Amino acid sequence: MISNEHKALISRLELQYPAVAIKMLFEKPENAEHYQGEKLAFCQYVKYVQDTGKKIYITAEDDACYGKMAMGMIEKPPVTASGQAGYDFGCYKTPAACQQLYQKLPVLEPHTVHFVEFCPVAVCDFDPELLFFIADLPQADIIMRATSYISGDLWESKSSPVLSCAWMYAYPVISGKVNHVTTGFYHGLKRRKAYPAGLRMISVPFQKHDEFFAALAQMDWTLIAFREDAESKKELKNRMDHWQEMAQAVGSHVDLH
Repeated sequence: MISNEHKALISRLELQYPAVAIKMLFEKPENAEHYQGEKLAFCQYVKYVQDTGKKIYITAEDDACYGKMAMGMIEKPPVTASGQAGYDFGCYKTPAACQQLYQKLPVLEPHTVHFVEFCPVAVCDFDPELLFFIADLPQADIIMRATSYISGDLWESKSSPVLSCAWMYAYPVISGKVNHVTTGFYHGLKRRKAYPAGLRMISVPFQKHDEFFAALAQMDWTLIAFREDAESKKELKNRMDHWQEMAQAVGSHVDLH
């Protein structure tokens, strides 16, 4: 369960698009309504709960695109997996080039996910597989730093021109790694006008949640070098002067300013 303290930390980010909790389930979730509306693509359900504040679940039949394939809900359709669609969209020079994607596509264990639950983090009452963020750059800076503040993990981004959903919803759960991409690059998201270009989409899998929330609570959200108050400037100078003392002790010097 996401605690009230954790929800308060996310609330402090003041995100324009609310953070979303996502859970993949074998059995139908309790206390969530089955989405009843115009059939949407998988990525659009995230935007739907951001706009409505609802807690919903979907099945493979509700997905108008191929997020359901990344969830392992269906097999790879032969025509699509041949690369023909990516080629016809103009994303790849040949079907063979697009087919490479399907050889490497992250897919959850087939037929183990039958329902996917979405809701804003603020109303989440379950233990999610993913925390999903749409953030501007200052907010994304805080979120991404929180994913590496304790572990020191490198920031990596994996994606493809089509089927970005596989990299944002399946890959983090499979790998245990945070993934992040920029809106405006990806065919389905861009064609459906889900979000303005230039925002960061960040997926934080369950394997990183404890570390992520601990870091948000412990770390400085505004780093000392970016603070304008006199006390911070003085403290930063003291720290930098100490670097030189450390370096001189071993016959070296520091060129950071």
